[in-house]
Amino acid sequence: MRRILMAGLIGLVFGTGIAVSGMANPAKVLNFFDLFGTWDPSLAFVMGGALLVTAIGYRFVLKRPAPMFEARFHLPGSRRIDMPLIGGSAVFGIGWGIAGFCPGGAIPALGLGEASAFIFVGAMMAGIFAARALRTAMAARPQNA
Repeated sequence: MRRILMAGLIGLVFGTGIAVSGMANPAKVLNFFDLFGTWDPSLAFVMGGALLVTAIGYRFVLKRPAPMFEARFHLPGSRRIDMPLIGGSAVFGIGWGIAGFCPGGAIPALGLGEASAFIFVGAMMAGIFAARALRTAMAARPQNA
């Protein structure tokens, strides 16, 4: 039960930060990408602040022998840059640039009643299921030797 409460509290803090910073507003995010129009650099400050807090936090947290509610840390095992990483990054960036939402901003926007957030999250979930189905199909395909 403590684990669920902590996850909820962390999500609430994150979502509040996203909402207060304006990152749940797709117009604000899209203005960041409009370099020659209504450019709004505030997204860079939000991301820089998040990067700074994360870098400091990781220094303290990773000194612990294990997380509070898990037996071990679950960190990426590979530093390899491969096609799924590049493709996923490209799809993420294109979707963010078109919709003005990323998952971190869209989910708190659901709580704000943003209609476009419901459409985005629905499309995101469909994309997740489609990607999983495609990966399963590709893994089951016989390999040419």
